[in-house]
Amino acid sequence: MLGWAVTFFVVAIIAAIFGFTGIASAAAGIAKILFFIFVALFVLALVMALFAGKKVL
Repeated sequence: MLGWAVTFFVVAIIAAIFGFTGIASAAAGIAKILFFIFVALFVLALVMALFAGKKVL
């Protein structure tokens, strides 16, 4: 999921360079949403692993 966020971020940067502001803002918004979903799932998995007693890192 983090890979998708980076992909949309790169698309947003390229679109912004070429002046496609609508596409750039949409891609940046999607990248931001995907990044926060990734962070939330990572924290959830970390907490679940801590409660399960498994060594995470």
